[in-house]
Amino acid sequence: MKISPKSITQLFFAAVLLTGTLGCNSPFTPKPRGYYAIKFPEHRYQAFDRPGFPYTFEYPVYARISQDSTFFEEQPENPYWINIDIPDYNGRIYISYNRIGGNARYKVKNAKGEYVDSLGVNTFEKLLNGSYTLSFKHSYKASSIEDSAFKTPAGIDGVFFRIGGNTATSNQFLVSDSVKHFLRGALYFDATPNEDSLRPVNAFLKEDLKHLVNTLRWRE
Repeated sequence: MKISPKSITQLFFAAVLLTGTLGCNSPFTPKPRGYYAIKFPEHRYQAFDRPGFPYTFEYPVYARISQDSTFFEEQPENPYWINIDIPDYNGRIYISYNRIGGNARYKVKNAKGEYVDSLGVNTFEKLLNGSYTLSFKHSYKASSIEDSAFKTPAGIDGVFFRIGGNTATSNQFLVSDSVKHFLRGALYFDATPNEDSLRPVNAFLKEDLKHLVNTLRWRE
């Protein structure tokens, strides 16, 4: 049977239409969400060795240090609280220092149920418990909280906290000689918490935190 050119054209368009219809009914697989690639600089460091401070360490050359006037709602009890700002990544490392055995202000409830300042003494146990309380303060948003003990090359003992989930901070640490010095650090981001998007920045700055801790020295 001879097929006319017109019939061939009609059969072609019918096949195209059928293919398109079947394609529309096929399963759709969305592409995974992607994030912009971040180009990180080389890890290079400079010394923080300010006269009068009870500690020294090395911090990134792409960071700057400022005096801390307040850590959220907590007032520094001495002038050795500082911020290490990393402006390129909207990050900030809060460094708080307490002298064990020194006087400190604490919030206590009065008879009316109001929180008021009370003078007390910094004991190692009180500072340690306070650090754990601050770290686990994020537990209602965190998917996991891991703590691991370590000892620096200088023989200083400490604990590193890794907080998983969409929290403003994923990496915190504390170091102390349990007798005189107690220092705590926490990396925060001025951004909407998103574990996936912040993962590469957290991994990059975690190396800087480790370098800071491993180069930390006390001044007697």
